[in-house]
Amino acid sequence: MNVDLIVVGKTDSEHIAALVEMYAKRIAHYARFGIVVVPDDARLIKQFAPGDWVVLLDDKGQNFTSLEFASWLERRLAQGGRRICFVIGGAYGFSASVRARGDEFLSLSPMIFSHQIIRAIFAEQLYRAFSILNNGPYHHE
Repeated sequence: MNVDLIVVGKTDSEHIAALVEMYAKRIAHYARFGIVVVPDDARLIKQFAPGDWVVLLDDKGQNFTSLEFASWLERRLAQGGRRICFVIGGAYGFSASVRARGDEFLSLSPMIFSHQIIRAIFAEQLYRAFSILNNGPYHHE
């Protein structure tokens, strides 16, 4: 199964972009992983195909610990399907049509983060989840 991170707008911080790229390379050891950048929210809906499981990152979504997220990811991967799409909206969140297409909503914190920094935070958590599932040395509990 493919796993994609779909984001609105380019990252204007080279430091954030470098972190996201570092974790993307690490994730690629465990899964077919891609990052898709769309210029605006209106183009998000066109990214989703039938069979995609769309997870919108939203401050009102479900919260997980890192271990719970790893367990969730394992179950989702086992269910099969075409692709898991983790989606980070722009500065103003998601349109009603994108929200309606979301299969699940995931929150990384009840706090609000910039739509750019959350890319690095989520990429790190996704890498951590794959590391946990593969008994890697990255996660310490």
